[in-house]
Formats: sequence, C-alpha cells, structure tokens
Amino acid sequence: MRNLKYHVSRGAVYELEDVIQQCDAVDVIAPKFNPTFLKATNRIANCTANIFKNGKYVQSLVNQKIEVNKNYDLFFFFCQSIQDVLVLNSIKGWRERCRYAVCWLDELWAKDINSWLPQLRVLQNFDEIFLNFDGSISPVADIVRRPCHSLAYAVDAIKLCPYPNFTERCVDVLNIGRRSTVTHNALLDLVKHKNLFYIYDTIQDLYMADYRSHRSLYTNFLKRSRYMIVNKAKFDLTGKSNPQEEVGPRFYEGAAAGTIMLGVPPKCTAFTQNFDWSNAVIEIPFDCSNIAEVITELNQQSTLSERIRKNNITNSLLRHDWVYRWEKILETVRLETTPQMQVRKATLQKLAQIVSTSDLGNYEPQLVLS
Repeated sequence: MRNLKYHVSRGAVYELEDVIQQCDAVDVIAPKFNPTFLKATNRIANCTANIFKNGKYVQSLVNQKIEVNKNYDLFFFFCQSIQDVLVLNSIKGWRERCRYAVCWLDELWAKDINSWLPQLRVLQNFDEIFLNFDGSISPVADIVRRPCHSLAYAVDAIKLCPYPNFTERCVDVLNIGRRSTVTHNALLDLVKHKNLFYIYDTIQDLYMADYRSHRSLYTNFLKRSRYMIVNKAKFDLTGKSNPQEEVGPRFYEGAAAGTIMLGVPPKCTAFTQNFDWSNAVIEIPFDCSNIAEVITELNQQSTLSERIRKNNITNSLLRHDWVYRWEKILETVRLETTPQMQVRKATLQKLAQIVSTSDLGNYEPQLVLS
C-alpha cells in the first residue's frame, strides 16, 4: 500500500516491509491509484459490496493492473485497514501463483466487524490470518473460516535503539497522537514557566510526503526523548460503547527507543504478555494535572530511570523486532527462515548486550519541574 496510502500511521508498516526485504528474497507489488479518483473509488466499491453482500464483488479502480507471472512460496499482505483488500482486485494471479497466502490484519475493532462483512469475506482466499487485536480474533475466524492467530505489533528495533552511538536525551517529553487536554495543558504550562522541551502534534491532517523521511524524524525524536506519553489504543473511544482494550504501536516504539513511558496501559492479555517487565509503563491518570510532580520524582531517581530504560530497550531488541514476527509467520506456513534473518537476530542480541553493560546514568539531567 506504500504508493496508495500516505497517512503517518502507515510508516511503521512500510518499515516492516523494508525489514522483510532485507531478510528474505522478496518481490514487492506496489500498485498506484489515480489520486483524483481514490476516495470516490473506495466509496463506490464499498457501496457495491454492501449491495451484493458478497466479497467477490468488491472492486477497486487502480490505474495500474499487475499480473503475478511466476510462482512464489508465499504471498504476504499487511492489511492495515480492512478497506485495503480492495487493491487485491488489481493483482491478477496472486492466489494461483503462490503456494501460501498470509494476511496480517491490523486495526479491526470487534464492534465494527459486522460493518465489513463483504470485505472480510475476501480473506477467505488466504491460508492464514494474523491479527494485532486479540479481541477481534474469534469473530473474524467465525466469518472467514480460516485459521486466525494473534500476532503482536513490533518495530525496527535496530533503528530505534539509541546504541551504540548514544545521543543525549535533549527532549523532555514527547506526546504524539491522541492526547488528554488536561495533561497537555499542564505540560504547556511547564514549557512556559520551567523551560520544558515538549514535542507534540500541531496539525490535524497527518500525511507523509515520504515515509522514510517521516520515520527517520520520528525515530530521532524518540531516541532523544526522556519521557513519552502513551495510552491504550483509541483510549478516547473505549467505554460502554467499546469495551475492547488493545495495545497501540506507541508502546513498542517508546520501549525500543528507551523512553520512560507515562500513561494508561490497556488491561488485556496482549499487554501483560508483551510488556511483562517491571515499570514498562509508569501508570498515571489519563487527565494528569500534576504531571510535573511525576516527572520531578522520576528525575530524582536516576538508578530507577536507568533500569527502566535498559529493560525497555533490551526487551525490545530481544522480543519486539519485526524479524521475530516474520519468523513466526514463516513458521506457521512451514517455510524455513533465512541466513539473513539469523544475522539480524545476532545483531539484535549484540545490541542488547551493549545496552545491558552500558552506563546511562551520566545522561540523566536532574531537572526539577515542580
């Protein structure tokens, strides 16, 4: 989807694809839409699908038709939005030419599943389906009648690792994406009165001109941030109408970069399994008017701060790099791993050893904010 969708949320997924290309023998299929007709295309296609209530009628008007003209072991499709399945209609032979077909279905809330039945039925063409959201696995499996598995999000942990060339953490707080107005205003007050270096979103239409440039900038922010505000996925939508709690990508990104994460973690198995080390997230209220006191207290505990950073980075290097997820996918369809994957895993283990033996204390300024 890299030539079709440019929202900032897509950047990490394109990094996943880049990691796979580095670790395996891959041909990338990247169709292009006619931008003028993109929105109309999706709307017309979805309306058509809903009328016929059958996935085979889902169409997409891609201005580049592609034919798979040789045989492959695996067709892999990361489907961040269920609407992404529309693009498959522009690719001829993707199922016939591939021994296995795997779809990784990203953000799909259980409450929305009945609204996407025609699109979900397209997934019946896949052998295996992976989902980030555990709470959606069972209802999706009931519809597609294919094996559905839980697979946690991940990151390019090598890029996000602040070692071996460590840079001072000059950004005090990073707060990207949906946010609490109360916490945000409290941090703005610290900017005004205590000279806090606080980075946050200032625009609404978050689209990338180039995903590599955007991810490079974001990665540099992360590696230089002492604290990061994180919250469960779509935290402002959960409640009686949507009780499902899931782990958003911010947790994996913040941990891999060695930030100290402050926020509201989700109450779900995926979080307790994937962030099972001490103080992975320092829990604070969503509306945290006393954020200055929280940060000041942590600033005064340099030994604790160092331990949190080391645990976050090393666990990410050893557990939450994209290569581990690719390994799980290959294992599921009984395909062998590659020498390049083993090299990457060795690099991750070496970096983890460097982090575990490094002294972070010298880089922790004792700034008192309250």
